[in-house]
Amino acid sequence: MIFTETRGNDGSHEASVSFSEALLSPMASFGGIYSPQEMHPVAADFLRRHIDSSYQEMSLALLEHLEIDIETPLLRQALDLYRRFDDPDDPVPLVKFEDRLFVSELYHGPTRAFKDMALQPFGLILSTLARQQDRQFLILTATSGDTGPAALETFRGRANIRVACLYPDGGTSDVQRLQMVTEAADNLKVIGIHGNFDDAQSALKTLLASETFNQRLREMNISLSAANSVNFGRIIFQMLYQFHSYLALVRWGEIELGDEVVLHIPSGNFGNALGAYYARGLGLPIAKIVIASNANNVLTEWIDSGRYDLSKRDLIATTSPAMDILKSSNVERVLFDLFGATRTRELMQQLDDNGWYQLSPQEHDPIRAIFAADFCTDEESLHYIREGFAQGYLMDPHTATCFKTCRLPEFAGQVNIVYSTAEWTKFAPVIDEAINGNRSQNDRAALDAVAASAQIDVPAIIDDLFDKPVAHPGVVEKNAIEAEILDFLTGSD
Repeated sequence: MIFTETRGNDGSHEASVSFSEALLSPMASFGGIYSPQEMHPVAADFLRRHIDSSYQEMSLALLEHLEIDIETPLLRQALDLYRRFDDPDDPVPLVKFEDRLFVSELYHGPTRAFKDMALQPFGLILSTLARQQDRQFLILTATSGDTGPAALETFRGRANIRVACLYPDGGTSDVQRLQMVTEAADNLKVIGIHGNFDDAQSALKTLLASETFNQRLREMNISLSAANSVNFGRIIFQMLYQFHSYLALVRWGEIELGDEVVLHIPSGNFGNALGAYYARGLGLPIAKIVIASNANNVLTEWIDSGRYDLSKRDLIATTSPAMDILKSSNVERVLFDLFGATRTRELMQQLDDNGWYQLSPQEHDPIRAIFAADFCTDEESLHYIREGFAQGYLMDPHTATCFKTCRLPEFAGQVNIVYSTAEWTKFAPVIDEAINGNRSQNDRAALDAVAASAQIDVPAIIDDLFDKPVAHPGVVEKNAIEAEILDFLTGSD
C-alpha cells in the first residue's frame, strides 16, 4: 500500500511513502496528512472464508490484503494484544439490543474506550520500528479524553519512545483525567492546557509542522510522530471491527452474506467514521454511515448541506466531551479520496482562512450517498441512557447519541449497528443523573450510585484510580506547551 499527501507536495516531504513511513512521520506538505493512494476491495469470497475466523485471524487477513510493509510475525504479535481484553476470544463483542438493533462494544480494553482497539497494536508496531531503526521518538498526542489514556497505556515504559500528551483542563471527565495524570512512567509527560480540544489539536499540528521545534529535536537526535488519528497507523486498525460485527450477524442468522447494514458512529475526530468509510470501500456491504453528533453539530451541517462552517461557532461543553470537537481532522481524508489533492488543499485553505468552505452540488452528492447525520442534545442523551437502562442496557453518553440516529424513520426496518465507544464508567455522573436523578456528584460518588442501581461492581481498573498519586499536576497556557515538552525531553522539568 502506497500513501500520498492529501494536499499535494511542496518539496518538503516525500510525495509517496510506505505505511511504516507514514506511521513514523504522519505530517505532509502544506499542513496535510498521508492517505492511501488507492485501496482495492477484498476478494468476493473474503467474507465467506472468514465467517468462523477469530478476530485476530480475520484482521491479519485484511492487513495482509492491504499489503502494508510490516512483517507478518510483528502483525501477529500486535493483534495478539487483543487477547488481553475482557474476552480473549472476542475483544469486540456484539450485543443485541432489540430486533434489528445491535451494539458493537469497542471499550473492553485496558482504558475502557475504543481507542485501545487502535492504540494497543499501534504502540507495539511503532516502538518495534523505532528499536529496529535505532531511533528515538517523541510521540505527541492531543486528547478529548480517550486517546490520551490509551496512548499513555500502550507506550508506557517502551524503549526508544517518549510521549507528550495534551489535554484540555476541565474538558474531560474526572476518570479520564485521572487515567492520564496518575501515569508515572519516566517516558510519559501529561500536560493540561487552558483551552479546549481544538486548541490542543491545533497545538499538536503546529508542533508537528514547526521547523524550529523539529530542529531542536534533531539536535537531540529525536524524531517526531503522533498518536492522534492524523496518523494512519491509528486508522488502519479502525477498519477491522466493522467486518467483525458484520460477520457476527451472519453467524447469528440475523443477515445473509451480501445484505447491507447501517452503521451509527459517534462523531468525534471522524476516525471511527473514516474506518467505516474505508471498510465500505474494501467491499463491506454498508448502506449508510450515520454520524451522530452532540450540540457541536458541524458535521451534521456538512453532511446535510455540504457546508463546513466554523466561522460563527464556539465550542460547546456537553455531557459527551469526547465529541466536543469542531474541526474533525479525518474529514480531510474523505475529501482527498473523493476529490483529489488539489481540491482538498483548496478547501482546507478556505477553512483556515475564512473559517468555512462550501462543497459544490456535484461534490456534495457522493457525501450524501455515503453518509447521513443527526445530532443529540444533552437532554435527549439522558433520555436514551434512561431508556436503555430500563431495557437492561447500560450505555455512555456518546453511545446514547447514536440511539437517536438509529431511530430515524429512514432506517426503520434496516439492520442497524451502533458503535459504542466508551464504557459507562468514564462518564458516571451523566449516567447517575439519567438513571437516578442525582446531579453534580463527583465521579467517585456517581460510580458507586450507578453500580448500586445496576447491581454490578465498579471495575477495579477504574476504582483504583482514586487512590493513585497524581504524577502530572501541571496546567499551562497554550504558548507554554513547547517549553514544557522541551523541558521534559532535557530532564529540566
